[in-house]
Amino acid sequence: MKAAERPLQRPRDARLLVIDAAGTLRHAPRARLADFLRPGDVLVANDAATLPASLAGTHERTGRRIEVRLAGRASLASDDVREFTAVLFGEGDYRIRTEDRPLPPHVGPGDRLKLGALCATVLRVLDHPRLVALRFEGAPDAIWAGIARHGKPIQYAHVREPLKLWDVWTCVAALPVAFEPPSAGFVLDWALLAALKARGVGFATLTQAAGLSSTGDAALDARLPLPEPYRIAQATVDAIRGARGRGARVVALGTTVVRALEHAASAGVLRAGDGLADERIGPATALRVVDAIVSGTHEPGTSHYDLMRAFASDDVLERAAGELESQGYLTHEFGDSVLLERAALDARQARVTPDAGQCGDRRAHECPAPA
Repeated sequence: MKAAERPLQRPRDARLLVIDAAGTLRHAPRARLADFLRPGDVLVANDAATLPASLAGTHERTGRRIEVRLAGRASLASDDVREFTAVLFGEGDYRIRTEDRPLPPHVGPGDRLKLGALCATVLRVLDHPRLVALRFEGAPDAIWAGIARHGKPIQYAHVREPLKLWDVWTCVAALPVAFEPPSAGFVLDWALLAALKARGVGFATLTQAAGLSSTGDAALDARLPLPEPYRIAQATVDAIRGARGRGARVVALGTTVVRALEHAASAGVLRAGDGLADERIGPATALRVVDAIVSGTHEPGTSHYDLMRAFASDDVLERAAGELESQGYLTHEFGDSVLLERAALDARQARVTPDAGQCGDRRAHECPAPA
């Protein structure tokens, strides 16, 4: 599929591929999303604002240029901002394809990185020479200020013009914790929210620190998504409980919402509060909470595509991929969208071969609704 090159969140010609539980495909303008939701459903969005998580600077020991892309942290607490997981790149910027970027200088524990007004120390290398844990010097307020003033949104070569921060914030953006935008939420605007309300569809949010979509390195990409902290409010749990009580659907706006809700319900009951989504969702995962997902268009082999395999058989997804390709749908964060309803468990099992390392007790699908 062709990548969307313009940083437009809601282009007038944006399209939606609708895939129902029976595997029937149909095309629609994305602006008509509300028409395909049912009265009583609840749409859950990720309200995380996106950090300017790309920090250019210098590796002090060698004097070489380096780019640090912040990629993870342990919690969403505003004062827990000293330690991050980060992916390192060498010379160049987003105009070079990620997979073609030069390697960073060799780093080791104790190395210092000068990033604008910020200084960070490498704590350890995380089983890959480009994946590190680092610690910023200074007080939390100074670190936040340094990231805000010196950082830029993480960007890839398919978008040609430099991204501004407002390009990567959804209209419901709140706490700045996402490393890349929860881009499924770009579909949101006030007209859609009004249409949802008029149709009797509920709307709720959670906050999840969306991580990197690509590192340009096959071994690192295979580890994505990294663990992502989230926070679910009691009001969102109540909205989901209400939909369940009505026999209606829980529709996730994006893969991050699926990861947060399913992790929060992994003990069998969905509860409000903070957590760390550290499980990979795939074809062997028995979904407990989410009945349908609105997402971007994803290519086979990515973690996002694997998550879609928890909703539909490989046969359905292959047919969908063919439609997306033949009809010229655009991919990546500013691309078109898919609405995918979860198929019955036996239908998904029929043509799905779980990946090695995937886990999930299929019997959990029979668990009672979250309470």
